Amino acid sequence: MRLWSNDFDFGSPIPAEFGFGKVDAVQRMALSSNRSPSLSWSDVPSGAKSLVLLCHDPDVPTRADDVNKEGRRIPADLARMSFFHWVLVDLPPTSSGLDVGFGSESITPRGKSSRVAPNGARHGLNDYTLWFAGDEQMSGEYYGYDGPCPPWNDTVIHHYHFTLFALDVARCAVDGRFNGHDVRNAIAGRVLAQAEWVGTYSIAVDV
Repeated sequence: MRLWSNDFDFGSPIPAEFGFGKVDAVQRMALSSNRSPSLSWSDVPSGAKSLVLLCHDPDVPTRADDVNKEGRRIPADLARMSFFHWVLVDLPPTSSGLDVGFGSESITPRGKSSRVAPNGARHGLNDYTLWFAGDEQMSGEYYGYDGPCPPWNDTVIHHYHFTLFALDVARCAVDGRFNGHDVRNAIAGRVLAQAEWVGTYSIAVDV
């Protein structure tokens, strides 16, 4: 099975159009267009009954003490964790890709509320739900895609893994409010094949 994007090369920077945040010369960081990139795939196994798409960043700091603070840097040796930017299940196995903007066309304060996606697919919660939990202006349930916005003072360039899974079941065994970790647990033992496309993103001008 193959997965790719026509919007950025494998291992190369993701254009700011697809970020939640972008470099700003005055304020360090500004909000960006937050469009989801196009994705294409081929060679889905004949026995596949549904597809799952996850996008995660494994380079997120485990502590927020220094995040986006003047005069501070997030050290490269700080322990990191995964942050899910897109959780999409029940894609038809006959599909061959997603157009630009399928998962998001802009930033939606308090999050996009719809779990329903075209062709019977379902969106799960991305991890901006947790990130903005204590923010009075932004807290809410974030469904669909919300793009990269790594700390502007991080010494590490972040990597964004778009992973497509072909499953032997027609419906992923998750319901209600589910996130990327729930999906990973649900698809264990059900994956016939998987493929990955990786891009990078940084807001730090001197990284």
